[in-house]
Amino acid sequence: MQWKIRNREQLLSHGDTESRRIVLDIADKTLQKLDAKERIKSIMSLDGDILHIGTKSWDLSKKKNVYLIGAGKACNHMAMAVDEILGDRLTRGIAIVKISEPTDVFHKTEVYVGGHPLPNEEGYRACKIILDLVDHAGPDDLFICVISGGSSALMSCPIEGISLDDEIKVTDVMLKSGANIYEINAIRRHISQMNGGMLAKRIEARGAELIGFGISDAVGSPATGDIGIPYAKYKSTPMGPDATTLDDARRVIRDYDVADRLPKNVVDYLMNAGPECETPKAFPNNTYYLLNTLPDSCIYAKQISEEMGIPAVILTSFLEGESRDVGTMFASIAREIQAYGNPVQAPCVLLASGEATTQILDNSTITGHGGPSQEETLSFALSAAKAKGICLLSMDSEGTDGTTSVAGGITDSTSYKAALEKGVDVHAALRGHASFEALDAIGDAVFTGNTGTNLCDFNVMYVPKID
Repeated sequence: MQWKIRNREQLLSHGDTESRRIVLDIADKTLQKLDAKERIKSIMSLDGDILHIGTKSWDLSKKKNVYLIGAGKACNHMAMAVDEILGDRLTRGIAIVKISEPTDVFHKTEVYVGGHPLPNEEGYRACKIILDLVDHAGPDDLFICVISGGSSALMSCPIEGISLDDEIKVTDVMLKSGANIYEINAIRRHISQMNGGMLAKRIEARGAELIGFGISDAVGSPATGDIGIPYAKYKSTPMGPDATTLDDARRVIRDYDVADRLPKNVVDYLMNAGPECETPKAFPNNTYYLLNTLPDSCIYAKQISEEMGIPAVILTSFLEGESRDVGTMFASIAREIQAYGNPVQAPCVLLASGEATTQILDNSTITGHGGPSQEETLSFALSAAKAKGICLLSMDSEGTDGTTSVAGGITDSTSYKAALEKGVDVHAALRGHASFEALDAIGDAVFTGNTGTNLCDFNVMYVPKID
């Protein structure tokens, strides 16, 4: 079996190995079930000229060109599946990924490494190529779009009058403001030629057809059912209708008091833009398939845990808040379970998904690297030291957390003691947002590489019974 968590042996070489093994097994098997490459291949096939996707079929002999366009943190696996299935039927493919890996195999698809969380020049150049491709398309062309979370930064091409540097500044300011991703996107979508459905609008204007594969990391999305049935309510990506409005963008600027920190031309545009500048709200002629949604990770993990004979409870798929507070909360719940059997009896597994955030104040001194999932597990270690055998894995499900190349962290009741023995100041690491350096020093950073999905943060905690 090829494990998704690549440094599994290292993570099992210390600490409470039995608790760690349970948590890692559940997390890894969940990631395998979520891999978008296999999800697409399970519903898509080519039989001669006929393209079958779930319950629908297309006659490609009636199409002049078939194009693949993709962006997102799970784009590698999504695009590889489409590229492989279409083979020579694919005219051209363009994929904008966060990380390109040697194991990525493409035949007719060009790969560009965009910037995330901050946009970069390569992603911008790729967007210009995509826009030119769309502008030369016609009614006999078919676009297959694969989009996952992260596309807002990777597929970055601002409207005329706003530069790429402006958009980078917008993203940087908003990420540090404490705003959640939906609030940030309300601003970014309304200054973009790609996001908020603007790419789909451009394709529609050429009379071309669009088939979309999406992974939704939106908090509050319902769990997927039959992924082979087209999903009529798809929204909020470059290829789908936008649920945010100009008024939402204006409210975010006011609520977080960022008008003085954002580029003046961006603020002036958003505050004065008329109804004609609103993003599109419907695409009735497009066909969308929803491969995974945020609750899926917890649902699959619960099934896997119970197959292992361990009762599991889904705490929430709406997890939000300051990452350090979330870590303390998990440890507090575990202590309650072990002490009083509330809300469930040990042994048990507790699951949560969502998106914790880390607020970085303007006067913060940054002493290292990290991300919300790493800060969460490091904070957990402090309180977990007061319990016995409890273990938490928190990871960004796509494989990179914050400013690092690791997915997150795993800590247990022994981790704080291990940090002290190695001279690691956990409190200082949390203050300086240097959780990666602290976790790396005690061998608790989790490395996956590209996982093939992107469903925000995924948390697995095991609470053993104590005598």
